[in-house]
Amino acid sequence: MKVLLRLLGYTRRYWVALAAGFVSMVVGLGSSLVVPFIVQAVIDRAIARGDIRLLGAAAGGVVAVVLFRGLFAFGERYSMEYLAQKVIYDLRNALYDHLQRLSFSFYDHAVTGQLMSRVTGDVETLRRFLGFGLINLVSNVLTLSAVLVVLFSLHWRLALVSLVTAPPAAVIVATFSRRVRPKYLAIQQQLAAITTRLQENLSGVRVVRAFAREEDEEERFDSENLGYLRRHLEAVRLWAFFFPLMNFITGAGTALLIWYGGREVILGRLSLGSLVAFNSFLLMLIMPLRMLGWIVNLSQRAQAAGQRIFEILDTEPEVKDLPGARPLGRVRGEVVFENVSFSYGGPPVAWLARAGEGTGGRRTPADGGTRREAPVVHDINLRVRPGETVALLGATGSGKSTLVNLIPRFYDPTAGRVLVDGTDVREVTLGSLRRQIGVVLQDTFLFSASIRENIAYGRPEATLEEVRRAARAAEIDDFIMTLPQGYDTVVGERGVGLSGGQKQRVAIARALLMDPRILILDDCTSSVDTETEQAIQRALARLMKGRTTFVIAQRLTTLRQADRIVVLERGRIVDEGGHDELLARSRIYREIYELQFRPQEEERCRAWARAGAVSGLDGTGGER
Repeated sequence: MKVLLRLLGYTRRYWVALAAGFVSMVVGLGSSLVVPFIVQAVIDRAIARGDIRLLGAAAGGVVAVVLFRGLFAFGERYSMEYLAQKVIYDLRNALYDHLQRLSFSFYDHAVTGQLMSRVTGDVETLRRFLGFGLINLVSNVLTLSAVLVVLFSLHWRLALVSLVTAPPAAVIVATFSRRVRPKYLAIQQQLAAITTRLQENLSGVRVVRAFAREEDEEERFDSENLGYLRRHLEAVRLWAFFFPLMNFITGAGTALLIWYGGREVILGRLSLGSLVAFNSFLLMLIMPLRMLGWIVNLSQRAQAAGQRIFEILDTEPEVKDLPGARPLGRVRGEVVFENVSFSYGGPPVAWLARAGEGTGGRRTPADGGTRREAPVVHDINLRVRPGETVALLGATGSGKSTLVNLIPRFYDPTAGRVLVDGTDVREVTLGSLRRQIGVVLQDTFLFSASIRENIAYGRPEATLEEVRRAARAAEIDDFIMTLPQGYDTVVGERGVGLSGGQKQRVAIARALLMDPRILILDDCTSSVDTETEQAIQRALARLMKGRTTFVIAQRLTTLRQADRIVVLERGRIVDEGGHDELLARSRIYREIYELQFRPQEEERCRAWARAGAVSGLDGTGGER
């Protein structure tokens, strides 16, 4: 019930529409109560006395009442649908806005399909409740109250006899409501699982096809779909039992009316017109009683959906602007790590740990707190001067990516602090901090938009000439101009249609346009050919010039260009220095070099030799 009350809180902004719908409903209900009294007058006066003129007047009255009610029914329907659409508009925007601000730790455990299901399917369920369920709930309650008053005023003994079945009906509705809610919550969860399966399959369709796993994926989807079917059938089974039972109870009430009411008419204690009117009013009770089941169904679905939506809205970002945070002005680019340690936690909220919601089966402690795993980086002390290029080197899991993710506050350290120009990054606003930092990742993400929009993503107000200047520096302008619509060419989802090297250069242009003072580069030449690597390296050289740069190194050329190489092992800095210096003294660096970089150097030499043989040049670019 708390979920629905909280949802109703969103209607306060639109109280005019709510009031208009309520007034229209009350007027429409009042007009409906008039018709049985007209019928009573026709039977007891016009028919019994043979007054034909009264028949015409009564028929005209019924038509007028119906038209009047239709007018207010339109007002009721439009007002409530307007209210529902406005509230859902606000709620959907609030959800999207909140998802934009949730921390990386949230997305480490959340499943995209689950979130999509909540933002789409669950929100639509709430719209149906606000647009149809809420007004019908209030209307039915008012109808029941008004009709009961009329029935007891007409013949209180007949009312008592006819309504003897009402208490059992109320018990049945309450029992049904209590049992059906968990069923619909399970249905919503299973629908989210289907959405997750579909989203993952569509995103990874190339991998599925490449490994010929179509039939396996079909079986997995069928399993989730079957679970959804079974949960629906469990709810339908309850409905299939509920409706016939309610029909039986209302039928029993009608039977009692015929028996006792007919007896009263025969004995002269009740007029025939009053009995017909009484029956009409009693029939007005049947629809609200039957609708109660539908309303219970809709309200239980809405409670389940609202619970899932408010779970997201109630999730607090772990990384956010602290009270008193100030904007960070233009920086020189000095970055200092002081005694920094960091460990990843479990799911930041309990609901992410539920079956099907999280990843890897990790759960929060029983008290709902966040469990911290073993530290990923330990007691890091590192000072990087403005304009210096630092290459981070280490085996997988050594903490390279984690370390650089602390600079833009994708995560906050669990101990120690990160300083930019002597200021703790937690003391400044996130927006002003991240505008000073450019990020180019190995796995480049491009939006389904034009190339110009992708390059100008960090500066939407940039002119076309500024965008082209950045693209020229990234050595991608010539390629873009060969496309059908040039910079207005729309790339496919995640940049489909562009090669890996082209996407990387678009990402470099995007970072160049922002003109950041600090750069974070996940070495973006690890999976491209030699010619593309050279183009990217030239673009990176322009990007890195005069900027403080952190590079996660996977190529020897990156190491040679760095001012300093920092070697990490199991989350600790074990050595730092230049390439030749480390090669001479560091066992760990030598091992990584022999395993990873020497084969690259030899392959590079062979590639240059092949290129020289073809062009008539030696390996240094001169004539042989």
